[in-house]
Amino acid sequence: MKQYEYLAKQILGTYGIPTPPGRVVDTPDDASQAVREIGPVALKAQVLVGGRGKAGGIRFAQTSEEARTITQAMIGMDLKGYVVERLYAEGKLEIDQELYISVTTDRNTKTPLVMASRAGGVEIEDVEDGAIVRRTVDPRVGVEPYFGRELASALGLEGTLFKEFADLVVKLYRIYRDKDAELVEINPLAVVKGHLVAADARLNIDDSAIYRHPEIQRIDEGSLLEKKVQEIGLAYVELDGDIAVMANGAGMAMATLDAIQFFGGRPANFLDAGGGASVEPTAQALGVLVSMDPKVILINIFGGITRCDDVARAILQVKEGVGIPVPLVVRLVGTNEAEGVRLLAERGIDAYSEMAEAAEQAVKLAGEAG
Repeated sequence: MKQYEYLAKQILGTYGIPTPPGRVVDTPDDASQAVREIGPVALKAQVLVGGRGKAGGIRFAQTSEEARTITQAMIGMDLKGYVVERLYAEGKLEIDQELYISVTTDRNTKTPLVMASRAGGVEIEDVEDGAIVRRTVDPRVGVEPYFGRELASALGLEGTLFKEFADLVVKLYRIYRDKDAELVEINPLAVVKGHLVAADARLNIDDSAIYRHPEIQRIDEGSLLEKKVQEIGLAYVELDGDIAVMANGAGMAMATLDAIQFFGGRPANFLDAGGGASVEPTAQALGVLVSMDPKVILINIFGGITRCDDVARAILQVKEGVGIPVPLVVRLVGTNEAEGVRLLAERGIDAYSEMAEAAEQAVKLAGEAG
């Protein structure tokens, strides 16, 4: 379960990690008052999605009147499929440098993993591998001060920053452990006047451990896209990647996500089109994926009850209707496969027969899209 930024920062603060002064605002009047109390602020949309800055979800206000005007424009806006209901007004920072630090769970080794980089402020997936320091943690030992010092040294930090970073690593791991977190991330970890400040924060709690944490606020926010697909009668979960996925069956959808990640890509969603969805709901679901503005769309169908020719007709309905402005990769095997492949081929769409080939091609096209 993801936590809003302001809730994540509240928890960081209880562990002694510096954060800028801030307050939640729900109205233009609240934002105006925040500037009078804090000074110039960054107004941040509180939605559970990455890339807020590029999407217009973070704006700056120097005066109370400016804060009022910006808040009026931001409250109620559609931000990457989410309706903005509240903002976090946070003191504007004069940042000298941006670092990255996170604690997560390594799925391969099934152990905690600490990642750090001097290239903060961007998605960690966009940072060159050589610029990231990774250290696995023995959960029987945890993160002791020496671990933090070694990590700070690996980043080339010195003096005050060395000491503060080493201490922060220990505190961040304690949050990860104490809160049963899947991810604790500070990006950017800002250097302001020679000291470290958590300029942004993410905290994802393991859903299965929520019962142990009555102090954690439950977040039940669903995106507009999730609600729209649910209205169609299909299962949808939004993720953080750039390859939109539709498959028939939960197992097939999960296998598709795994295949994308195996080839180095990042799925943007989980969409289970079901075992027997007809042309219209399938076309509606594909239309939702198009509206996500992904880099690539991957459709993976193994037809049993689902007929491949129905899927092909749904694809063509969308292509000839609203259009599909991004590369489309289709894997089509099973009931009425030959007819489905023929229908697509007539419109210049090739269909793969192997899931691995389709996933690899999708990842390749996403990379070429930049």
